[in-house]
Amino acid sequence: MSATIVDGKAVAAELREELAAEIVTMTRTGSPPPSLAVVLCGDDPASAIYVRNKGRAAERAGVTFALHRPPEDSTTAELVALVRSLDADGSIDGILVQLPLPRHVDAEAVTGCISPEKDADGFHPYNFGRLAEGHPAVVAPGTPLGCMELLRRSEVPIRGSRAVVIGRSAIVGRPIALMLTNADSTVTICHSRTPDLASICREADILVSAIGRPHMVDASFVKPGAFVIDVGTTPRDGVVLGDVDRESVEPVAGWLTPVPGGVGPMTIAMLLRNTLALARARRSLARV
Repeated sequence: MSATIVDGKAVAAELREELAAEIVTMTRTGSPPPSLAVVLCGDDPASAIYVRNKGRAAERAGVTFALHRPPEDSTTAELVALVRSLDADGSIDGILVQLPLPRHVDAEAVTGCISPEKDADGFHPYNFGRLAEGHPAVVAPGTPLGCMELLRRSEVPIRGSRAVVIGRSAIVGRPIALMLTNADSTVTICHSRTPDLASICREADILVSAIGRPHMVDASFVKPGAFVIDVGTTPRDGVVLGDVDRESVEPVAGWLTPVPGGVGPMTIAMLLRNTLALARARRSLARV
């Protein structure tokens, strides 16, 4: 029996339709649609494609999208000034600085200018800290949120489950582990120094791989019937490869997110959900 392949594209499309309906309702009351400002500096082709996809998704959902493209040779001070001006602009609900920035730029100084109330990516220390406390903020990191949404829409029991996360980055590994913990799963975080990794992974009802090693996870890592979430995206010879060896794992797992077409589309959908949540929170405060 083969795993159910979880169609992230289809779920993301459903989410965008739901968000679009919510935004229509918002604008009927006289409120402007949510607005998202994205800063793209540099010539990284993958970033350019990703930002273009964000813009298209935003427009389809009814989110006002503004792309700011400062010159590649912009200084840290110039980018800081730009982000601060966006943060002070009352017409903007969410801000995202697309990474990576050029090497000469202090990325932390630039992203640190985004206030928690406009943190569309969900990475601000305040918002991340709320997640760690078990009291989620208005927003949270998009890729982990997308993973959780795929689990929920697949009606996979999370409470009481055993979950293993491979990878401890602040972008995916740590936040998804916190989200699973907050949902009453028992979670183990593994990484490059974890001994006997495969045997630990075989204990998981939910296995999340976010380590960036193509096809590292094979059938020997997977408990029969497990929900396997592949977050890996490694470009190779014009093809994007996931962490999971699909040919080996598909006959063993119960569910499997493919690469591409699994978690990736969900990340953009969650960015739009975050933007809508920020807009609602900011406007609610403005009415107090």
